Amino acid sequence: MRSARASGRRGLVGALALLPALIPAAGVGQGFPAKPIRMIVPFPPGGATDLLGRLVGQKLGERVGQTVIVENRTGGGGNIAAEFVARAPADGYTVMIGGVPHAINMSLYSKPGYDLATDLMGITQLATYPSMIAVHPSLPVKSVRELIALARSSPGALNFGASPGSPNHLAIELVNVMAKVKMVHIGYKGTGPMLVDLISGQIQLASVGFPGATPHVKVGRLRAIAVTSAKRSTLFPELPTVAESGLAGFDVTSWYGVLGPARIPPDVVSRLNAEIRAGMEGDDAKARLATVGAEVETNASQDFTRIIRSEIARWAQVVRASGARAN
Repeated sequence: MRSARASGRRGLVGALALLPALIPAAGVGQGFPAKPIRMIVPFPPGGATDLLGRLVGQKLGERVGQTVIVENRTGGGGNIAAEFVARAPADGYTVMIGGVPHAINMSLYSKPGYDLATDLMGITQLATYPSMIAVHPSLPVKSVRELIALARSSPGALNFGASPGSPNHLAIELVNVMAKVKMVHIGYKGTGPMLVDLISGQIQLASVGFPGATPHVKVGRLRAIAVTSAKRSTLFPELPTVAESGLAGFDVTSWYGVLGPARIPPDVVSRLNAEIRAGMEGDDAKARLATVGAEVETNASQDFTRIIRSEIARWAQVVRASGARAN
């Protein structure tokens, strides 16, 4: 009996000793945010990802009453920013815009410097961006079916441009894999130089984001033949999807969201998720993103995390099949 009472006292003492550690953890998110938040953008100013980061920063700052500092940390196909955020304190004050390039990087790079599935966590998805397949007007094709037929008749004769390992690069590689053709990738450091060569006819085609392609399509310098997303775009409703054009199941839609270091306290994640989603679901945010062909698409943290992991696996298959690699 004495032994049982002594054991009980020891158990009670042990439980009480844990309380100081447990009580603060339960209230970590109380008062969050109490200082400015850093929003890391992994690509240069002026692009669609930068636009998204600044829009989210503005809306989040308005809702929580704190400054959101947008900081561009470029390089490594987005890996430099992601590694920086993965190593930041997991307190919710350092987050980033991340997306499909980071999922691709997990298999494209042998040493990206972080593990997207374990070192970072999804807070909420933000938006999806389709691209279009555009060709030089001299190329005698007006549909994906005609493009595939031409590629089959002249293996290796067609060149396409893209930044190595980008979603637009792998979109055409996926056409190669699904249609069993060989169109040759020409690497570029950015969309601007690639468009110069596409418009001049140095390369024949590319998958291009709407912001870069639209002005040239409208004046006839380029011919759009399909959109890469699973559904048609409201900006170009007449353009069929690649899936409608003979490659059933084809879907390359660039998605972006807010990510943070793994192990951010659940109540901080919940606050960030709620405030970011509320800001992005407003008419103003939707209208501003619509100008670049993007659609607002938010979700719960756990749902976004599942999407990230499924996308890592999906793009690993495409990278392996295409043979694409980056140093």
